[in-house]
Amino acid sequence: MSNRFSEFYSGESVNAYELLGCKKVGENSYHFSVWAPNALSVSLIGDFNNWLVHHDKMTLEDGIWQITVDAREGDCYKYAITAQSGAILYKADPYARYAEVRPKTASKIYCPEQNFEWSDEKWIEKQRKKDIYKSPVNVYEVHAGSWRKHFDGRLYSYRDLAKYLVPYVKKMGYTHVEFMPLAEHPLDASWGYQVTGFYAPTSRYGTPEDLKYLVNQFHKAGIGVILDWVPAHFCKDAHGLIEFDGTCCYESADEFKKEHKSWGTRIFDYSRYEVQSFLISNALYWFKEFHFDGLRVDAVASMLYLDYDRKNGEWRPNRWGGKENLEAIDFLRKLSCKVFEACPYALFVAEESTAFPKVTHPTYVGGLGFNYKWNMGWMNDVLSYMQSDTLWRSEKHNKLTFSMCYAYSENYMLPLSHDEVVHLKGSLINKMFGDYDTKFAQLKALLGFQYSHPGKKLNFMGVELAQWNEWNEDKELDWILLTYPKHDSHNRFVRELNKAYKKYKPLYQNDTSWDGFKWLLADDSKNSVLAYERFDKRGNTMLVVVNFSLYDYFNYGFYVDKGGYELVINSDDYKYGGRGVEVRNEVTSSDEGYVEITIPASSVQYYYKPAQKAAKRKEK
Repeated sequence: MSNRFSEFYSGESVNAYELLGCKKVGENSYHFSVWAPNALSVSLIGDFNNWLVHHDKMTLEDGIWQITVDAREGDCYKYAITAQSGAILYKADPYARYAEVRPKTASKIYCPEQNFEWSDEKWIEKQRKKDIYKSPVNVYEVHAGSWRKHFDGRLYSYRDLAKYLVPYVKKMGYTHVEFMPLAEHPLDASWGYQVTGFYAPTSRYGTPEDLKYLVNQFHKAGIGVILDWVPAHFCKDAHGLIEFDGTCCYESADEFKKEHKSWGTRIFDYSRYEVQSFLISNALYWFKEFHFDGLRVDAVASMLYLDYDRKNGEWRPNRWGGKENLEAIDFLRKLSCKVFEACPYALFVAEESTAFPKVTHPTYVGGLGFNYKWNMGWMNDVLSYMQSDTLWRSEKHNKLTFSMCYAYSENYMLPLSHDEVVHLKGSLINKMFGDYDTKFAQLKALLGFQYSHPGKKLNFMGVELAQWNEWNEDKELDWILLTYPKHDSHNRFVRELNKAYKKYKPLYQNDTSWDGFKWLLADDSKNSVLAYERFDKRGNTMLVVVNFSLYDYFNYGFYVDKGGYELVINSDDYKYGGRGVEVRNEVTSSDEGYVEITIPASSVQYYYKPAQKAAKRKEK
């Protein structure tokens, strides 16, 4: 085997996209390479040969079908693969960098003469020096096709998003944006999770260069960019990866591991080296070629377990008698090592919904190697609590506190994502218990709780508008809501909460240990009140008080760390659409640490105590 493809065949390739696919080799000359190990023959068809099946037959070299032809930039093409059965399969290029706009399915020759000129060197250098665990991470999750649309219903392009989304995210104060999948996919309603072109940024919104421009503009604005990435499965559209050469190349041939029947998708064969090279190279492709700062890996739980979404008799135990998918676990460890070798500052986030151990622990101690995991337990518990009648919340108080029992077992991100506002689940504000005004107040209290709870933050677009309608990928967000004072005030609250989160280190610097958190009131279930303190490395303190009841509490007394506290955020303030119940702007404890404060109904308050003030008080 020649050295050129040896790493690809051994599963060690990190740049398979430079070996396979379409490459420009002359002024009007292009070389094509495709892996189809069980094909009888392969022909290249496209605009350049009038789509004649047997005109440009490819030759087999080193196990790879190859050919060089004269063509033009932008020409469409596919591979005509003759299977062992004699059937001819018309396949898009798995390594294509660009594709036709759906519903058309051909790959497109895309090898621009000039490489994109990046201007984000300062951003990248800053990320190399940053300790992400001690930094603020507050993610705005976006579906590019429905954030905003043109008046005539056309989708915003990548460059439209650069013009309007970048300044909006900066104005709102988020640290990162996360895009739902942007790899090529045929069906809008799949939101990008049913991929056919893993190396092709979807042409719905423009060219690959346009996507690079968007990422570059985010970086110039000081905002990180995360991409939702889908290595757990692929769709069964005929032009895609399914039975690529008439046999199972990318998916497992084992009927017990082959398919997610309820999703209608095929599962990658993680034991096959060529598939490992395909996926690992794809992950690194988005980092290297498009400068993404992180990947959110979708549906990790479905990869980890052989019995995922399967009934008895539909799965086979592993060699140790367990239900874990050992090949997928080994692949994820290998993947995380390759990611951090290439991009040490990456955010590599697992959407993993089970109690699988050590998801965010290093591989050398038996972990999977991610550096963050979505805390689905926190999300489910808290939303269950917020939807319940306040009369019975005392019985569910543990849903607010249980997450602290495991908060430091992994490095967590707290998600209120798109998954919570679709499929008749209702919008976030509609989940809140109470009448019209109470729903606004409860939502602000929930967000204040989320932002002060240990863990990084993620919120789906629309929560900052307090949007009533459930998210619909066919419509833009209900921006008209901002013309109503109640919604505009809520938007102001989210904006100032975002900025407070970035400004005050106790809210983010000590997210991974009990050194950063202290319960003051964990068990006042009768009043639905929580109180706790967050600390940074210097001892600066943020006192957080949350009242999830419908009652105002006056002269509510409890013990805190001694010192003076200054009000930073009060969600009940008039300017945030609250009732404006009078609260104290400054609170000083007694020598024993006792304070009495007013806690408005359905509210959250942040009180800040600088370390130096505490020291001065002690000297006196």
